[in-house]
Amino acid sequence: MKTSLVERIASWENFLALLTVAVLAYAVFAVPNFATVFNISQAIAGASERALIVLPMVLLIIAREIDLSVASILALSSVVFGLLIREGLPLEGAIALALVTGILAGAFNGVLVTYLGLPSLVVTLGTMAMFRGIGYILLGTGSVNEFPESFTDFGIDTLGDTPIPWTIVPFLVLAPVFAILLQRSGIGRRIYAIGGSPDTALYAGVRVARIRLGLFVLSGFICAIASIVFTARLANARADNAIGLELDVITIALLGGVSVFGGKGKLTGVFLALVLIATLRNVLGLSQIGGDAQGTVIGLLLIFSLLLSTTAQRLYGGLQAKFKTAGLPKGPERTT
Repeated sequence: MKTSLVERIASWENFLALLTVAVLAYAVFAVPNFATVFNISQAIAGASERALIVLPMVLLIIAREIDLSVASILALSSVVFGLLIREGLPLEGAIALALVTGILAGAFNGVLVTYLGLPSLVVTLGTMAMFRGIGYILLGTGSVNEFPESFTDFGIDTLGDTPIPWTIVPFLVLAPVFAILLQRSGIGRRIYAIGGSPDTALYAGVRVARIRLGLFVLSGFICAIASIVFTARLANARADNAIGLELDVITIALLGGVSVFGGKGKLTGVFLALVLIATLRNVLGLSQIGGDAQGTVIGLLLIFSLLLSTTAQRLYGGLQAKFKTAGLPKGPERTT
């Protein structure tokens, strides 16, 4: 009973919820123009790509993998999409081939990791440069800025009279799917098993290589969807799009309680971390703090989240052990 109470009160999600509410309250009452409908809409739109890409990133980290090339896959898919539009391909065909680009990039990562046995950290660090380099080869330092009106409308319009932009809709559709996949399905249990102990999962009959490959392909596919959202929102396709976005995505995942060692984490905390990071980004922007300084803040937050998460887990473990010990029945007294 006492242990259950400690679990509810001392959970990382509860702490993160309190922190997020505190930051939002500060922003509403202390930051000029934060609470305007226009700014809220812009803040939500600005988080659209991060919100999408963090979904497969959570699954990868839980499975003891990581994808540092997510922003580069986004940029490459955006370049392919922009070039196809410039060449006169219909919008639907350009979107389809951009999605194929993301799938192929994710599959390339997955094959190197699962079938050649290379560490995902090293592989995706290399493909992070490679995919963006291919984008520069295809488009150079230029950009594509002319798109169909219906496409750019998707990037700037909101749902009716609400401040909710259309660009966040793909996330709102996919988030419940990922939540069910991770926490209510057999594949989710297998992902947790792989993260807990890959060897044990393999001996238990889990197709570890196939699942890992599928996760990288899924990551590439979602990055390609994010590239369509990003291109629509900015009406711009460039090889240097979304530089540094992978830092935000990894920070959101780890700050949301996903263990860097794999096997642990839920999307509940990740959604809270997403709101927190989006709010911080928006507040820093309203305070005239530029992108480089924002990156520094996010990097420090990443380090802080790792340290605080480790400390909180140790503290929680100590409290849990204390209450368990206190609740043990006393044994019979020894008699002589």
